[in-house]
Amino acid sequence: MALSSLFRKKTVQDILKQVAQNETDGHNALGKHLTTRDLTAFGIAAIVGAGIFSTIGKASADGGPAVIFLFLFTALACSFAAFAYAEFASMVPVSGSAYTYSYVAFGELIAWIIGWALIMEYAVGNITVAISWSDYFTGLLQSGGIHLPQWIQMDYLTASNGFNDAEALMRGGKSFENLSVALQQAHTAWTTAPTIGSFHFVTDIPALFIIILITALVYRGMKESRNASNLMVVVKLCVVLLVIAVGVFYVDTANWDPFAPNGVGGVLKGVSAVFFAYIGFDAISTTAEECKNPQRDLPRGMMWAIIICTILYIAIALVLTGMVKYHELNVGDPLAFVFDKLDLKWMSGIIAVSAVVAMASVLLVFQMGQPRIWMSMSRDGLLPKKFSTVHPKFKTPSFATIVTGFVVAVPALFLNLTMVTDLCSIGTLFAFVLVCAGVLVLQNKPDIPRGKFKTPYVNSKYILPVLMIVGLYYAFTFNNKATMAFINNEAQINDATTIITSLNKEESAKVFSYLESIDVQNKTAETSDLEHLLSQYQDDDAKYAEVVKGLPIDDSLKFESGFSLFKHKIPMWIFLFVLVGLAVWAFRKNLSLIPLLGLICCLYMMAELSVWNWIYFTIWLLIGLLIYFTYSRKNSKLNTQVVS
Repeated sequence: MALSSLFRKKTVQDILKQVAQNETDGHNALGKHLTTRDLTAFGIAAIVGAGIFSTIGKASADGGPAVIFLFLFTALACSFAAFAYAEFASMVPVSGSAYTYSYVAFGELIAWIIGWALIMEYAVGNITVAISWSDYFTGLLQSGGIHLPQWIQMDYLTASNGFNDAEALMRGGKSFENLSVALQQAHTAWTTAPTIGSFHFVTDIPALFIIILITALVYRGMKESRNASNLMVVVKLCVVLLVIAVGVFYVDTANWDPFAPNGVGGVLKGVSAVFFAYIGFDAISTTAEECKNPQRDLPRGMMWAIIICTILYIAIALVLTGMVKYHELNVGDPLAFVFDKLDLKWMSGIIAVSAVVAMASVLLVFQMGQPRIWMSMSRDGLLPKKFSTVHPKFKTPSFATIVTGFVVAVPALFLNLTMVTDLCSIGTLFAFVLVCAGVLVLQNKPDIPRGKFKTPYVNSKYILPVLMIVGLYYAFTFNNKATMAFINNEAQINDATTIITSLNKEESAKVFSYLESIDVQNKTAETSDLEHLLSQYQDDDAKYAEVVKGLPIDDSLKFESGFSLFKHKIPMWIFLFVLVGLAVWAFRKNLSLIPLLGLICCLYMMAELSVWNWIYFTIWLLIGLLIYFTYSRKNSKLNTQVVS
């Protein structure tokens, strides 16, 4: 086959003709039930979930009250991407979302890559939400006096890693009672779990339960899913508004000082967590064929969902950081925590119940999105025909829905929450980047039919270079120290926990002797907890650097330097080089500013994720390419047609 066949494209006209044919035949047509209000509710259902009930705490602890600027930045980036999604959804109102849009803009290979990447958003994202739901649900049961064994409410990786960290800290002198609650639970799960040989049977059963329940609901029909989603959205919006209304009376403005305690770096540190809080608005686009008027309602639904959720997020962040000091919010359930701390137990109970509802609604929307992507890929011949089967009674992609249930349920029993959160984020951001790029590619092509919605055009020819100059001026003037450290790859000191958990028994003894020798306050007589003894110096950067430098262990345990440090900066260097290329492209082609800013913002957030996420994502894409070249390319319905 010719290389050009990899980039054969579908035309908008052919896609619309096929949809009309499906509706005429009735065999592969989906039921049309959704309006703007329903789409907005689906968007809120997808967005207001784990983000507002969980990850907002960690982001607030890192950035302080200034985390509201991160919410604004992320909302702006998502809004730029939403404009691109809305334009495509208006142009090509079918269920394929970014996959179909890429097929039109870039061709088959890129469409396959984006379709494969979207599994990272919907399926892997649902693994994340299922695990979070399980945490809240088991916490709710415990508050009611029902205690499940730890080994059936935790994933395998968390238990295994937590056990190893707990053992390392106890070797360093920390007692089991002084371990964090999370490490205690992981240690207990690992040691009490049934074993088969050396394998510990640790599985998250509640996560499996909710996935089966939601999959059954999505299989049953769009109308039932819509009604359930709308009900859950009403419940959680009422609770969020109640939190704001009650919490505002307990706000102490003194807690907002300092407003940005860790500077810009601290605010941006939470970019992955905050972006995860916005994931889901694009899932609306997968329901295009089930909308009564997709060209009008899809853009409106996306925009309203983002606007409403941004206002709620900012209000919640200000209330939380006003009720308690920002550094206390690094907990898994920040909303319940602040009211529990203020002895408002009744509010904590309401929040715990609503969090369970909120997580379930996110699962519902994501579990609807994935089968519809697979259905679209199957219609094009890139996946087996079975994936495009529509249930004759329920009018849902039945086989694809069942497969999605398995794909989400099995990994949820074993995978680590942090790993799947970041994988979900990078898959989604990659999709956003390609959708924004797709709008830019098609902007000057007159033969493309346009929908009712079009992104407002602002020429970026001179604006982007000016913005880059302003960014460079800020970096070298106001953030010079961090900028030079980045460029020069200066060694970084590891924190106390990282150092202590990497020591063996002999090294731990040497470190204790050294800390004892410099102990002027006789703290070593009170405890042999190495993590506690070393971390007491962290409040003073200069003193901590001096103490760590003197530790009688290898420098590789004390510092991160050389390539081991540089590898984490590779994503950011990729972003910077691509940014220069985009500036040249914008200057030559007079690119539209809004989708260009969407592309840049999303690519920047990808660069903020660790290099390991990029590596795992690359491996995932390589697996996808293997499937494409062994099955999808030759079975594509465009294979026998003339290459466009």
